[in-house]
Amino acid sequence: MAGKLFLCGTPIGNLEDITFRALETIRNCDVVYAEDTRHSLRLLNHFEITKPLHSYHEHNQEVAGKEIIEKLKKGEQIALVTDAGMPGISDPGEALVKLCLENDMPFEVIPGVTAFSMALVGSGLSTERFVFEGFLSRDKKQKKAVLEKIKKDTRTLIFYESPHRFKETIKIILDIFGDRRAVVARELTKRFEEFNRANLSELIQYYDSHEIRGEIVLLIEGYVETAEDLQTFDQEETVTDHVQRYIISGMDKKEAMKKVAVERGLKKSEVYALLIEN
Repeated sequence: MAGKLFLCGTPIGNLEDITFRALETIRNCDVVYAEDTRHSLRLLNHFEITKPLHSYHEHNQEVAGKEIIEKLKKGEQIALVTDAGMPGISDPGEALVKLCLENDMPFEVIPGVTAFSMALVGSGLSTERFVFEGFLSRDKKQKKAVLEKIKKDTRTLIFYESPHRFKETIKIILDIFGDRRAVVARELTKRFEEFNRANLSELIQYYDSHEIRGEIVLLIEGYVETAEDLQTFDQEETVTDHVQRYIISGMDKKEAMKKVAVERGLKKSEVYALLIEN
């Protein structure tokens, strides 16, 4: 009988945030795989859990992944934990889930806290619609290309960033996005937890004279559409050409006239009259 993999959410800072279910699951497993065994050992020791502890991270995920699958085939119960938060979120746990699916191995997700969801709730920005972008590329050219692609996304944008690249990244974002509201959330659930809410330009000025440390979540207000963005036609385009463009795209004449009337703020009869004139 095959074993089972358990992807266990762990605290992002305060160890008391671990769930009873996660603790019970880890205690009942045969072995624990961790992103950083030294970090996870502190967690296990804190809760007096003694288990074999092995590494599973981005540099050994291919070899360790095959090792985990073989253990599952032998019937072992395995817990996977990351340094902080949920395995699989900006983490090689994603590859292990795919490997389990490919090999028809059972797995279960044991939920826990994630830094980006906590940061979003505490940011003061819109939580109605948001997108998590994770870590941007270290390559400046690729980073700019991604930011250009999403700069008009109207959802709240969420990024992870390291303290070493943060200042460069936020200046690039200002250059591409313009001066939007933003939030820097760092050291979440820890002693020096911080939410710094300001415009991008103000945050840049602040961190130019303040050192930044710890894990960082950067949240950016979504793009606010302007009247120009919502305009679906060129001002120089005639009503006749506008209607004809929709007819060419496959609409019948009545439907095209109705759509043009709505977009131009005209009555359907006015559109018809202009067509007759031309």
